[in-house]
Amino acid sequence: MAVIQMDAEAFEALVVEELDALPDDMVDGLENVVFVVEDRGEDGTLDLLGLYDGWSLTERERYGMGELPDRIILYREAHLAVCADHATLRDEVHTTLVHEIAHFYGIDDARLHELGWG
Repeated sequence: MAVIQMDAEAFEALVVEELDALPDDMVDGLENVVFVVEDRGEDGTLDLLGLYDGWSLTERERYGMGELPDRIILYREAHLAVCADHATLRDEVHTTLVHEIAHFYGIDDARLHELGWG
């Protein structure tokens, strides 16, 4: 499979487009969350497409005032490595956003797989 090319700026624009296309009821509840694009995960591999870094709503009792925002991170190079074309890339970014936002709401990987978002 050929790896598609997309610079960081174009990938970030794609992420914003897909975020804007998500249903309002999915994104309206996001509180103190920022979306970040990085090239790769901390381990340097291309195994991880996205990461929710923070406290889910089900754990927010531990969450205090003045906390740094939770982060939803999408990894550009990992997405490009698994997608053969721009349509597939758009779909994968969409799926990753839904998956990581679900973690914010306290939905775990097992349930996401059951729902087809794993």
